[in-house]
Amino acid sequence: MNSVILSPMRFKNFVWPHNPRVYSITFERKMAVHKIPFGRHRLQSLGQTRRVLKGQGEFAGEGAYDTFKKLASVFYEETPGVLVHPVWMTTTAWFAALELRQEPRRDYVAYSFEFWETVEGDGEDGLSVPDGAQGAGAGEDPRSRWHTVAKGDTLWEIARRYRVELGRIVELNPDIRNPSLIYVGQRVRIS
Repeated sequence: MNSVILSPMRFKNFVWPHNPRVYSITFERKMAVHKIPFGRHRLQSLGQTRRVLKGQGEFAGEGAYDTFKKLASVFYEETPGVLVHPVWMTTTAWFAALELRQEPRRDYVAYSFEFWETVEGDGEDGLSVPDGAQGAGAGEDPRSRWHTVAKGDTLWEIARRYRVELGRIVELNPDIRNPSLIYVGQRVRIS
């Protein structure tokens, strides 16, 4: 039987001495349910959200607890970093959780972890607007109306609030390539 040797998992400057034993990857899509007459409903995709990588592992042997402490020091850094996983794609992620799963010993530590993938355009707070997503500024039609996206806004909700067809908002904002993905601070033309 041929066994495949996988490259070690890495995050920022930490390289796992051996890959975690168990991991799972969650892909999530936010959905909205809109009620329509006669007890029916319409589903709307609000877009993909973060992908989450969770796992469990152990550090064993002389210095196991010191290795865990090095991993914990990487967790305390307040910035996202590059996560290289032996099976999953390489991505930029936040180190979202680290848990010590038993009383540590010098030669054995059981732990669990969680990484959240960032999306293109995320800043350190995860809310910044990517280049080109601000909308028009100088030279815009003074008769046009604009909405500045707040946390929790969707194009569907903005259209409802201003009583404008969703298709019309999409038409007026050709810079919005994915109608399910808008950013806090982004300017959306309403009319």
